[in-house]
Amino acid sequence: MNDEDARVPAAVREALHQVAQAVDGIVDRMQKGGRLFYIGTGTSGRLGVLDASECPPTFGVSPDLVQAIIAGGYDACHRAVEASEDDAAAGARDLEQRGFAKADALVGIAASGRTPYTVGAVEHARGIGALTIAITCVPESAISKAAEIPIVALVGPEVIAGSTRLKAGTAQKLILNMLSTATMIKLGYVTGNRMTNVQTRNVKLHARAIRILQAEAGLSAPQAQSVLDEADGQLPLALVMSKSGRSKAEAQAALAEAAGVIGSAIDALKLS
Repeated sequence: MNDEDARVPAAVREALHQVAQAVDGIVDRMQKGGRLFYIGTGTSGRLGVLDASECPPTFGVSPDLVQAIIAGGYDACHRAVEASEDDAAAGARDLEQRGFAKADALVGIAASGRTPYTVGAVEHARGIGALTIAITCVPESAISKAAEIPIVALVGPEVIAGSTRLKAGTAQKLILNMLSTATMIKLGYVTGNRMTNVQTRNVKLHARAIRILQAEAGLSAPQAQSVLDEADGQLPLALVMSKSGRSKAEAQAALAEAAGVIGSAIDALKLS
């Protein structure tokens, strides 16, 4: 299994051009007010849910910005609801229930490339003018043809034939990591390689925020703690305050105007 898994990064590398194209498309949609949706069934759907759920705590964005839809609903995250994948119209209905619109981007995830639920959702999304992306492991598949940007990772046969939670699932996870992370970097929710928009919801993340403040603003640990306390534990606000030298209220207003992008808020305050 380990030898087979070692083939996955090389397969993903062959699709990097399409990954980059997808990131550019998603960023363009988001900069115009759109959102990113993942949709899939079984393992593919669960991986989409996992990636979407990590975006708010990691990048400090709204849960509405990156959403995931899985066939059978969220119960399917912990219990197999495999029959739901055969309904070609259900994916479109689930998108409509979430308010999916032309301004949004959809990533359909289907290792085989032929799952009716996911293919139907991608066809619907493309039909209304939304950006459509497919992640699959089969070239010239139905979902590859349905999507505007097909990302195909040719991982080869699984150790257990047909068990796409193995190499195919690993490839999908790597690609999803790149799509969301590169998108958030391009949107400005990361500084260098630091999670400057991280939410300080536990002791570990609070300590990380202190270290980031020290590194980014040149503060001592006590100084970083003081400004983070003044900012009510909000790292982006603390960074804008400490790096611009402006008040909490001014920093809050600048962040709101900059849609939470720290660098843009600091630049605006320095120019004002």
